[in-house]
Amino acid sequence: MQRALPQPTVLLLREGTDTSQGKPQLLSNISACIAIADTLATTLGPRGMDKLIVGERGEAQITNDGATILKLLDIVHPAAKTLVDIARAQDAEVGDGTTSVVLLAAQILKEVRNYVEEGVSPHIIMKGLKKAAQLSIDRIKEIQVSVDKSDPKRFRSLLLKCAATSLSSKLIQTQGPFFSEMVVNAVLSLDQNDLNENLIGIKKIPGGGMQDSILVSGVAFKKTFTYAGAEQQPKLFKNPKILCLNVELELKAEKDNAEVRVDQVSEYQAIVDAEWEIIFRKLDAIEKTGAKIVLSKLPIGDLATQWFADRDIFCAGRVPADDLNRVTQAVGGSVQSTCSDIPQDQLGTCGLFEERQIGGERFNIFENCPKAKTCTLILRGGAEQFIEEVERSLHDAIMVVKRAVRNSDIVAGGGAVEMELSSYIRKHALTIAGKQQLILFAFAHALEIIPRQISDNAGLDSTDVLNKLRMRHAKGDRWAGIDVDGADSVRDNLEAFVWEPSLVKINALSSAVEAACLILSVDETVKSPQSEQAAPGPRAPPGAAARALRPRGRGVPRR
Repeated sequence: MQRALPQPTVLLLREGTDTSQGKPQLLSNISACIAIADTLATTLGPRGMDKLIVGERGEAQITNDGATILKLLDIVHPAAKTLVDIARAQDAEVGDGTTSVVLLAAQILKEVRNYVEEGVSPHIIMKGLKKAAQLSIDRIKEIQVSVDKSDPKRFRSLLLKCAATSLSSKLIQTQGPFFSEMVVNAVLSLDQNDLNENLIGIKKIPGGGMQDSILVSGVAFKKTFTYAGAEQQPKLFKNPKILCLNVELELKAEKDNAEVRVDQVSEYQAIVDAEWEIIFRKLDAIEKTGAKIVLSKLPIGDLATQWFADRDIFCAGRVPADDLNRVTQAVGGSVQSTCSDIPQDQLGTCGLFEERQIGGERFNIFENCPKAKTCTLILRGGAEQFIEEVERSLHDAIMVVKRAVRNSDIVAGGGAVEMELSSYIRKHALTIAGKQQLILFAFAHALEIIPRQISDNAGLDSTDVLNKLRMRHAKGDRWAGIDVDGADSVRDNLEAFVWEPSLVKINALSSAVEAACLILSVDETVKSPQSEQAAPGPRAPPGAAARALRPRGRGVPRR
């Protein structure tokens, strides 16, 4: 009888590589996503709590924005990073709903986990989830309310309600009406065909109260570093010509950037005179354009500053690139890289230029700009972390209002639309046979996480509130949602003006289901041993070790 030879071991992966596969791996990924959602859950809704996150260097940030929290947490679990990605995508696309999309994705995974444990194929689950998502999106489009843009007063009212709903869950909810008005005015001041939110500048000045924040209908930027003579320049112009440059108007010390060898003092003097002549030629060319305001990305030295002051011209050097870009788009013209032969059509103009003191800072303000529509929000507040959170909150509201301008379809917030979708999908599930019915029921139950969490965060009895909502939606009251202040805890949120653009909900549902399907489709994780080690620094150049060990000093080595 022939003896069987031992089979050789085949090594496909490097030694130390971690491989996890099968059902345990899938359940582990689901648990990681649920843990992420548990961290964010308490920040949802108008009574959501804030998170204080301290970085490696000790800097603290206070926020309840889902995308910001996930970015600051520095999550390393590969599957949980998917939720970070969908939160960032939601923030970039519509600006709001970042916490909702993470909670929805995690709750969907939590509801279908039992079916995974019982051996239901992930592909059947994914098919059911995609069908449920499509049903939900179709239902939103069916019930959404369109606001007529032809009536400016009513359309502005819609935008104010959308901004107020977005700000209701933020740190500045007590000043909601004030900031809602500011956000709507900012978005409406943009070119309505373009709606480029980058033309809305946001400047932060610590000190004062939130009500001291102002909206400048133009461009404003903090006064740049100036040399002697700047205080003699005029600080107020009406209808001035504005020249934007990318030219350095400063004398450089010869030792810094050149080596000159001369035989006679007169030769050295000729070089110095030539350098002065070059800068004076530039200044003369600028004056001949008729510009009364000169801005440059590069430094404008003390000689040029004094020269401009003598001729009643205002100048500012080292202007940040984004601020200079907003100025050129607002006043017209373009940034010039030379001072010679500047045509008049490359100069900009504005109705009023003024240097104004705001708090402890001085700002250069351009108003009544004819070319592009732009504005600047100047935010005031106590602590720096607080002003940063105000900036994030206003960014979310600006994005929501921008989407509402482009797409004037709205739905009621406060959990109303989620409860309506849950009721609709439950009814539809009864018409389907097989395992798909169970998946639709799981999806319908997962949608209830939004009103449930809003209730819990507001200190309400979520079970009681959800039973009331189910009853009202079963009777056909499709806009019944949560009222965190009322005695009954339930109201018609469309009549209460808790409005959100339907695009926010559609995008959140699509992203949540895509993320859940992506995690369900992964059944194996292969982790290279290098991924767990610290990344090495750059390799030293050849011969560096020998040079480092070479004896130093002037002494001669003994023989």
